[in-house]
Amino acid sequence: MKILVINPGSTSTKLAVYNDYTPVWMSGAHHPVEELERFQHTIDQYDYRMAFIRKRLADGDMQISFDAVIARGGLLKPLMGGVYQVNERMKNDLRHAEMDHACNLGALLADEIARECGCRAFIADPVVVDEMQEVARYTGIPGIRRKSVFHALNSKAVSRQYAATINSRYEELNLIVAHMGGGISVSAHQRGKVIDVNNALDGEGPFSTERAGTLPAGQLVDLCFSGRYDKGQIKRMIHGRGGLSAYTGINDMITIAREAEEGEEPYKTALDAMLYTVAKQIGAMHVCLHGKEDAIILTGGIAHSQYCMDVLRPQIEFMAPVVVMPGENEISSLAYNAIGVMTGKLELKEY
Repeated sequence: MKILVINPGSTSTKLAVYNDYTPVWMSGAHHPVEELERFQHTIDQYDYRMAFIRKRLADGDMQISFDAVIARGGLLKPLMGGVYQVNERMKNDLRHAEMDHACNLGALLADEIARECGCRAFIADPVVVDEMQEVARYTGIPGIRRKSVFHALNSKAVSRQYAATINSRYEELNLIVAHMGGGISVSAHQRGKVIDVNNALDGEGPFSTERAGTLPAGQLVDLCFSGRYDKGQIKRMIHGRGGLSAYTGINDMITIAREAEEGEEPYKTALDAMLYTVAKQIGAMHVCLHGKEDAIILTGGIAHSQYCMDVLRPQIEFMAPVVVMPGENEISSLAYNAIGVMTGKLELKEY
């Protein structure tokens, strides 16, 4: 079976073609801030991202002929983990999603390509997988409840991979997983369920390359009512133009980490501060699991940076063994999910 995998990230689009479980072609690129800033909303990037995908496929001599297309899931209504076929209800909810992120484009892009070649389109373990315990949903304002929005696909995939390396099962372990990329989510996994996690998209937890993370509420309210910004501008400060990009003017972590390692400012202090917020969030999940986690897994693109790992590890290794599993692993996980459904090994769910 020939499977096309599409993974739209906040600042990148990654592609792969699999023949059964074997990757035969991979491509992708980091999208510069100045190109993405042309679009007021991420959903407006659809044509830009589709043109990018078609060009990469053409440059790779990849004909649009697949047995299935699977994409990273978007900000749908909360649902259980698993594989879902793209349908009209899903597409409508993505076009009108309450939260704005490039993952909302995945199913839409996959559906267009799948229709063109007469196959089915899927998503798997979208970011809205919700397994949070009830006490974790509460805030100090009854009308505001915490949401489960995180890197579910990779966080669960690396957890299962780690469990296999110690001859165990994901459902038998307690783990803290810190996925660090364009957004950062730190999740507490208790025997196969994510019982607590920061909302990695919409202003909670660590700040990242382009997201503001948790902010002092009073100061944010003052900013909102200062008359200097409209709602859209405030939202973009929270996700899109906040975090390291607000301090350094760039969202390229490779460059930021290199400059930080050389002691250049504002890169070093800003990056060290970001890693400090990651360590604090890991500490919160340590409490959530009553200090009984089997390991802390550091994953995502930032885990490739030795500088970042050297700064972060001493702040957290007193809690539990630290395991570094760089990369997103989302492409292979998506491909395996598609093949699992196509071969009947996995249940296909309906949205």
